[in-house]
Amino acid sequence: QVQLVESGGGLVQAGGSLRLSCAASGRTVSSSAMGWFRQAPGKEREFVAAISRIGGRTNYADSVKGRFTISRDNAKNTVYLQMNSLKPEDTAVYYCAARLPTTPYELGLESNQYHYWGQGTQVTVSS
Repeated sequence: QVQLVESGGGLVQAGGSLRLSCAASGRTVSSSAMGWFRQAPGKEREFVAAISRIGGRTNYADSVKGRFTISRDNAKNTVYLQMNSLKPEDTAVYYCAARLPTTPYELGLESNQYHYWGQGTQVTVSS
C-alpha cells in the first residue's frame, strides 16, 4: 500500500515562499516518477511539476517555471516543491502523486499517468 502525505502548506503573502513536502511510504520515492498538481476552487486539477525516477529530469508548467523547483531525497523518501515569488493565482490545494511502476527517465505531465495520490495541502497566497 503506497501512502503519500503532503505538508508545508499555509497562508503566505504575495512574493513569499513556501516549501511543500511529500512523505511516502516504503521506497516509493526511489522507485517512482513523482509529480505535483494543484486544484483551485472551481477549476480542474492542473499539472505543476514532475521529476523522473532516475537522472533528475524535471518539467514545469509554464505558469510556475522559474519560480518553483521540484526535488527528491530518496534517503528520506520525500519529494519537495520549493515555491518562491508566490502569486495570488497560485492559491490552490496542492497534491503529490506517484507513478509506479515507471520507466527510469519518464516524466508524467498528465494526472492520469499517476497511480497514487496524497490528500493535498492548502496553499493560500494573499495579495
